[in-house]
Amino acid sequence: SEVMAQGKYSRVDGKKSSCSTATIIVVVGVCLVGVWMFMSSSVAPGQNSDVPAVQESKQTESTKVSSFEDNSGDVSSDDSAKDEGNQENTQNEESSTNDAETNTEDESKSSEEKSNDSENSNSESNESENSNSESNESENSNSESNESENSNSDSNGSENSNSETNEPEKKEEKVEKDETEESSNDNKTTDLSAAAESEISKETNAQNGAFSTQAAESASEKKSQKPSISKQNQDAYQWKTCNVTAGPDYIPCLDNFEAIRHLHGRSHYEHRERHCPTDPPTCLVPLPVGYKTPIKWPRSREQIWYSNVPHTKLAAVKGHQNWVKVTGEYLTFPGGGTQFKNGALHYIDFIQNTLPDIAWGKRTRVILDVGCGVASFGGYLFERDVVAFSFAPKDEHEAQVQFALERGIPAISAVMGTKRLPFPSKIFDVVHCARCRVPWHIEGGKLLLELNRVLRPGGYFVWSATPVYQNKTEDVEIWEEMSKLTKAMCWELVVINNDKLNEVGAAVYRKPTSNECYENRQQNEPPLCDKKDDPDAVWNVQLEACMHKVPTDESVRGSKWPEMWPQRLESPPYWLKSSEVGVYGKPAPEDFTADYENWKRVVLKSYLNGLGIDWSSVRNAMDMRSIYGGFAAAMKDLKIWVMNVVPTDSPDTLPIIYERGLFGIYHDWCESFSTYPRTYDLLHADHLFSDIKKRCKLQSLMAEVDRILRPEGKLIVRDNVETIAEVENMAKSLNWNVRLTYNKDNEGMLCVEKTFWRPDESRI
Repeated sequence: SEVMAQGKYSRVDGKKSSCSTATIIVVVGVCLVGVWMFMSSSVAPGQNSDVPAVQESKQTESTKVSSFEDNSGDVSSDDSAKDEGNQENTQNEESSTNDAETNTEDESKSSEEKSNDSENSNSESNESENSNSESNESENSNSESNESENSNSDSNGSENSNSETNEPEKKEEKVEKDETEESSNDNKTTDLSAAAESEISKETNAQNGAFSTQAAESASEKKSQKPSISKQNQDAYQWKTCNVTAGPDYIPCLDNFEAIRHLHGRSHYEHRERHCPTDPPTCLVPLPVGYKTPIKWPRSREQIWYSNVPHTKLAAVKGHQNWVKVTGEYLTFPGGGTQFKNGALHYIDFIQNTLPDIAWGKRTRVILDVGCGVASFGGYLFERDVVAFSFAPKDEHEAQVQFALERGIPAISAVMGTKRLPFPSKIFDVVHCARCRVPWHIEGGKLLLELNRVLRPGGYFVWSATPVYQNKTEDVEIWEEMSKLTKAMCWELVVINNDKLNEVGAAVYRKPTSNECYENRQQNEPPLCDKKDDPDAVWNVQLEACMHKVPTDESVRGSKWPEMWPQRLESPPYWLKSSEVGVYGKPAPEDFTADYENWKRVVLKSYLNGLGIDWSSVRNAMDMRSIYGGFAAAMKDLKIWVMNVVPTDSPDTLPIIYERGLFGIYHDWCESFSTYPRTYDLLHADHLFSDIKKRCKLQSLMAEVDRILRPEGKLIVRDNVETIAEVENMAKSLNWNVRLTYNKDNEGMLCVEKTFWRPDESRI
C-alpha cells in the first residue's frame, strides 16, 4: 500500500523518524532480552526429561502446532490482514530500528549456530524465532526483510512491535518451552524432526513404481487424493463393548456365526475360513477378568498368566505331550509338541542332523509352520536365528494361536481350506508339518500343491507324521498316496530319518529348481497351471490343483536362492532391476537401499530414544503398511519380531520382504486381522489411516487397532496432519495416553498408548 511504501523508504528520503531515542533504546533492549531468553531455554545436549513432562505439553499442542507451522506464505488471509494493520501503526518504529535489529539478530545468530546447531534440527521454536538461516541472511542483505517478516510471521512481527512486545515474547517463550519438553521425551529425541521429516517427505510422494497391487482396483486408489478434513470432536465417538458369543476372544472375520450358518458345506473347512461382517464392527472387545500386563520375553516362552488366556482344555488334552500345563496362576509350556514331547530344541537339531543342507539360520531363515499348535517349534527356532510364520485354525484346539502370541511367538489363525494362503509364491525356505492334520493326498493333492506354490524352488518340505514311521493300515495307505503325489509333483524324497528319543520320524522332500522333470512326465497330473494364472494373485482367490513352472531366467525371482542370512537382509534382491522404478521414484535397487538407510536413521534417532518406550516390554510388533520391510529390518538387533503387512491396495512388495529374510502377509484393513485380541505390543502405521479413509470408516479401523493392541501397548502413526488429528481425537476418546505428537509441513507423527479402559455399555 501507499502508506507502507512511505514507511519503507522514509529513512532513504532523509525524513525524520517519529521515534525518539528512548524508544529505540527500549526496543533494542527488549530484543536483546528476547535473544537471551531464547538461548537460555535451549536444551543442553544429553539433557533428559521425564515422560510426564511430555504428556503435559500435549495440553497446548493445538496452539503449538499453529505456532511453528506458520512459515513464510503459510499464514491465513485473516492473519495477514491483522499483521498489515499492526504494520500500519508501527511503520515508523520499524524503519528507525531496522539497522539496530538486523545487527543484533546477526550477532545472536552466529552465537546460536555455534552453541545450538544440534538443537536446530529438532526444535521448531528455533525455526519460528530465526526463520532459518536463509531468512536471517536475507535480513543482512535486504532492508525490506523486516516488513516481509511482519506480513508472514506472527512471532517475528511481534518482536518489532512496540505496543505488543511483552505479550508476544511471553507467548514465544511458552512455545519454546513446550517444544523443548516435547523433544526431550524420556531419553531426549536427538533428531526426531529430521528423521521423521525425512521419511514423511518421501512417503507423501510414494507411488507404485514397477509394482502391481493385490487389489484389482488399486491403480485408481493409489492416485494422490486430498483427504477430507474431519472436524469431528473426540466427544462424538461413542464406544461400546462388543456383546458377542466369543467375548474377550472375538475375531470378527472368524466368529461371524451368522455367515457360517448359511454356508452350503463344511467339508473343506469353509467354516474355519474368513467370513467378515458387511459392516466392520466399531465396538470394543472386553478384557478377560483379572487381565494383567503380559510377562516379558523370553520368560513368556515358558510361562504366561492364566488370567490372560483362561483356557484349560489344551492342558487337559495335550498335557501329556508337554504342550501346556496349568501351574497355579500360570500356564507353563515345557516346549513339547505332539512330535517332540521331549522338547523342541532336540527336534530342531534332529532335523538339522537329518539334513545338514537345511542350515538353520544361514541357508534357511524364513519357514512356514502348518498346524502349529502352541508354536513351540517356532518359539525355539529363534535360538537358531530362524523365524517361523506359524498358523493354525480357530478350532477345537482351544486358543492354540492365542497361546502362541501371548508367549511372544508369531502366528495367525488360518486354515488350508478353499482359498490360497495370503502369501506370494516362492517365498518360504522350508515348510514344516508335524502332525498338522492336513489331508495332503486327497482331491488331486490340492492342498499340497498350495504348499508347492509358496515354497521356494530348491526349498524343503519337512513332514513329520505317523504315515512316515508307523505301519498301521491307514498310515500305509496314506504313505503310498503321498509317494505317488510327490513323485508326480517332481518333489525329490531326500531323506527319511527316525528320532529315537521322541519315537517319531520325518521325511524331507525338495522342490525342483528346473522344469526338466515337469516336461518329461508321462502324464500331466497334477497339471501345470495355465500360463495366464498368476501365482502371486492370492486375495480371496480359489485354490486350483495345478503347478506353476519354475522360473529359469536368472533375472526373475525364484531362479536363484537368496543370499545367506544375515547378508540377505541388507542386499537388494538380485531380481530388482535398475530399469524399473521403485515405490519412492528411484531405480528399484537404489530405492530399496535408500529406504533401509532412512528407516535405520528414524529408528535410531527417533523411535529407540525419543518416544519414551520401554523396548524391553515390546515383543510382538506389526508394521501395518510395510513397503520394503525397512522398519522391521532396522529393528533386527532388538529381541522383537515384526509382522509386515502389505495392504491389498498397496504396491505388492511382500516378495521383497521375504527375500531379505523377513516375513509378512497380505491384508485388507477394511476387514479385521486374523489374530486374537490383545496380541501385539506395538503397531506401526505409516500413511495407512489416510489411505484407508478413502474406502472405509476410520472408527472401524481404530476399533480393530484397539482389539489387536494390548493394554499399555503403543501405536505409532505417521500421516498427514488432518489424519493425525482424527486419530488423536479417537485415541483420546478411548482414554488412551498421548505420548507424543509432532507435525511439520502438513505431515506429522503420533505416538499413543492404550490403557485398560473399557466402556460400561454393550451392544451387539
